[in-house]
Amino acid sequence: MDYQSESNRLLYSQLLTECARGGAVTGRGLSFVSKTLNGQKHWYLQIVVGPAKTQHYLGPDSEELRERIAQEKALWERAEPDRRSREKLVAMLTAGGAASVSAGEARIFELLERTGVFLIGGTVVGSHAFGIYANMLGVRWESETTRTQDVDVAADVNLKIGVTDTPIDLRKALLESEMGFFVVPALNRKHPSTSYSIRGRRLTLDLLTTMHGAASSKPVEIKALGAPAEPVRFLDYLLEMTEPAVIVAKVGILVNVPAPARYALHKLVTVQRRPAAMQGKALKDLALARQLIELLLQDRPGDLILAWEATEQQPEKFQQQLKQGVKRLPKALRQNLMGVIAS
Repeated sequence: MDYQSESNRLLYSQLLTECARGGAVTGRGLSFVSKTLNGQKHWYLQIVVGPAKTQHYLGPDSEELRERIAQEKALWERAEPDRRSREKLVAMLTAGGAASVSAGEARIFELLERTGVFLIGGTVVGSHAFGIYANMLGVRWESETTRTQDVDVAADVNLKIGVTDTPIDLRKALLESEMGFFVVPALNRKHPSTSYSIRGRRLTLDLLTTMHGAASSKPVEIKALGAPAEPVRFLDYLLEMTEPAVIVAKVGILVNVPAPARYALHKLVTVQRRPAAMQGKALKDLALARQLIELLLQDRPGDLILAWEATEQQPEKFQQQLKQGVKRLPKALRQNLMGVIAS
């Protein structure tokens, strides 16, 4: 693990600030189109991501709607300088060795951002979150631990729809995006799928959610997303504390990730929950946790203390598995971690 340059760290902070201030406000890839149906004019917002194109219905033609469209176009025009600034920051960060994602992954995250998934609280988890932490924390991870083919996005069962009170039809947005998404059938054919893959590419998007009550593999409908998600035990520990982050690609893609310290401790629990047939993934989980804990002990020990205190609100099973996971860390690291926790 090496630190990125001070200039890269400053550039990342600037990009995050600009993305948080403007969000996906630029009009690049966005346009308004009208259609006449049964003699009545209707308006749609068209979103283009690479070759992918989706249309979202806005309503029948009216003076009020045309005014709203004009206001939005004016907003896009005012935001054009911000877009160019963000593109420049992304280019500078990439040249400076910042962590990024593949072109295909960037298109997936951009589509999710533009459909509003992150705006209403959707959170990137899994290996991609770990990769995003590299720029957040200003480091370069061991390359072999960041490679993945799955994009995991999680949302709480009770995720709020948001200010528009209009749910996102994520399933429709994915399947109509022309990116080649198709539904991956669930193992139990009676259950709806929570996974989507892209034809001809080793890229998969998995939707996850919190599990409450008795253990069940039955997918749960996330009303705010308009799509079912796979319930995962103890995921609520991650989603209780999230932070905004930006993926260094395109014009900067604003997402949410779990607090790094919680992610590290949750990985130690995940290590214990992996079945014997998935010990390869368990070793990867352990490697991710180790690197994060090493860095946080050096730079942000207080974050680990707060994350550990939060585990006291979790079920006894979680706490037991966390302690067992800690025992699998290298001895010196384990002693340092527990020393900080006890201080």
